[in-house]
Amino acid sequence: MRLAALPPYSPELNPTEHVWDLLREQSSANLVFDTMDAVEGQLVTGLAALEADPPRVQRTTGFPWITQIPLKAI
Repeated sequence: MRLAALPPYSPELNPTEHVWDLLREQSSANLVFDTMDAVEGQLVTGLAALEADPPRVQRTTGFPWITQIPLKAI
């Protein structure tokens, strides 16, 4: 294992950035929240919706360099 420095903004190297974009677009776009609990509740709802739709998450985060990695269970 080695540490590799990434550019400041590298969406293809950090697919999580795309997951957060999905959450913003789907769950909290143009909403104003009164409390942090309301924000957290909306995030939990959005994450549950993404969890229920694995193909959408795979399309959003499955860059060729990720999907071509051979995975072997030991």
